[in-house]
Amino acid sequence: MPSRRARLVSPVQSELSAALGALRERFDLPGAFPAEVQAAAERAAREVPVSASAELADLRGIPFLTIDPEGSTDLDQAVHLERTADGGGILHYAIADVPAFVPMGGAVDAEARRRGQTVYAPDGRIPLHPAVLSEDAASLLPDRDRRAFVWRFELDAGARPTAVTLARGVIRSRAQWSYVDAQAALGRGDAPETIQHLVWFGDERARRESERGGASLNLPEIRVVATPEGYDLQADEGVPLEDANAQVSLLTGMAAAEIMLAGKVGILRTMPPASEEDVAAFRAQTVGLGVPWHPDVPYGDYLRDLPRTPVGRAIREQAAGLFRGAGYTVLDGEVPDLVTQAAIAAPYAHTTAPLRRLVDRWSLLVCHALANGEEVPAEVRGSLTELPEAMERSSRVASQVDAAAIEHVAAAVLRGREGEVFDAVVLRRRENGGRVALTVPPLETTVAGVDAEPGATIRVRLVAADVASGKVDFAPA
Repeated sequence: MPSRRARLVSPVQSELSAALGALRERFDLPGAFPAEVQAAAERAAREVPVSASAELADLRGIPFLTIDPEGSTDLDQAVHLERTADGGGILHYAIADVPAFVPMGGAVDAEARRRGQTVYAPDGRIPLHPAVLSEDAASLLPDRDRRAFVWRFELDAGARPTAVTLARGVIRSRAQWSYVDAQAALGRGDAPETIQHLVWFGDERARRESERGGASLNLPEIRVVATPEGYDLQADEGVPLEDANAQVSLLTGMAAAEIMLAGKVGILRTMPPASEEDVAAFRAQTVGLGVPWHPDVPYGDYLRDLPRTPVGRAIREQAAGLFRGAGYTVLDGEVPDLVTQAAIAAPYAHTTAPLRRLVDRWSLLVCHALANGEEVPAEVRGSLTELPEAMERSSRVASQVDAAAIEHVAAAVLRGREGEVFDAVVLRRRENGGRVALTVPPLETTVAGVDAEPGATIRVRLVAADVASGKVDFAPA
């Protein structure tokens, strides 16, 4: 395996920049916001009140903080967690009050419905809302009064919610943390109490996930990053605190789903369970790979305990085949047969990212009304059926943009290295070869002529790398 880290040289960088720019036209990504949308957003940023009132509780005394990837400015969530004498805790989770700034039927609302979600492209994100809202007035930035929907969970010693409330209020975050810095503070022992308590919370919620049969794949994220020399690919395994923080969002989404089910109004994120045939096939694959999934071990526990080895990576890739069919299910007076998200093993609703995802704005308004004994506004209830198509369309585009960007950057990173031999892990077999994963650069690709079982380490030779098309060709070495 080459030990050096691949970087781009300037001629390739220029070609890559053109290829990445072409993705916006290829996938018909929106450009700048129309003038009337920008004007409406600026007006809302100026005029929407951010002060305590009869409708907005003053929650600025709670020392919230945010934890996000480095450099984030669109901050959807802020958290505060304290422990109680009985071994439990009180969790406050604040979600940006985007609905206050984006009224139903307005210009910003119409544009957000067209966009569906924020799309992250290497040469700049395509935001769901104008930056004056998503990166300023509605973002839960530190040391500023901000409107928020605030969930309050009373937790027992197992981090199970025993009481849940939802209020609209004004908060003031005390600090903005990155995951890496927060994890480092934990290691030094000087992290704030909320971050310290998240370790307890994450561990207990992982146990609850195991009890209900939930599972997480935890595959490394392949990211396109900008460097002084150009774009590069990095495999990000994350830090443990990310899993704990994700459990806060999961708990909130599950609580939101329960509120919607009780009120028979809302929109759930659903996924059917894997078929018995697919489960049996996966179990057989684990036996063949030498790490059998025993019948008495819960699926989620098996995935969590897989080794960080080439074989473990191959098994996780095979397991992804069981996580299929996710969609959105609208509730409006009736409860359908499928209401659970099979990977989570519970009902669940997207609720915690309204700055970046369209559907969460509806979820917050529905849950706030139902949790406080109010009628769901007619314009909210009447437009629920528009959301599945908007979310599925935008998710498909976001996924395609991400995959295409990785292909172009990978080709640029590899240009000039034709003939070089790389180690790779076989992920799965194909009719004409195999799907393999390189470690440096982190890349998955199909190689014709590969005749090896999943989990095997092989050597492949780079034949060609074309930046404009994003195609790379390898052959068995």
